[in-house]
Amino acid sequence: MSLSKEQAVERSQIILSHAWMVRTFVKHSEEVEDFPELSHIVRAVFDASRALETRVDDPAAYLKMLRKKISKLRKATDQLAIDAPEASMHTNFEQAVISMKACTKELEELLEQVE
Repeated sequence: MSLSKEQAVERSQIILSHAWMVRTFVKHSEEVEDFPELSHIVRAVFDASRALETRVDDPAAYLKMLRKKISKLRKATDQLAIDAPEASMHTNFEQAVISMKACTKELEELLEQVE
């Protein structure tokens, strides 16, 4: 199935809202004080979201920026999967990793589907 650029931007914004919630959880968790490496996902989601929000009305520019940002988001997600269990085995951290993996995968798939 092929998506229009406008549809891709709309879907991406929804996906990023989920990533933002993971960012917020990690940023405000007590564990981040003892495991500052958890901040990588906080910064990556913030950076991607802020860069993209300025282009929401220009789908071509938005998708170009998403293509630039996706590799950093993937690296931060992969690092979170390593760091989170070190910080805490709590279900909240397990779910945060699952959620970020899903967000990143969906964004990558979205980029493959766009016209």
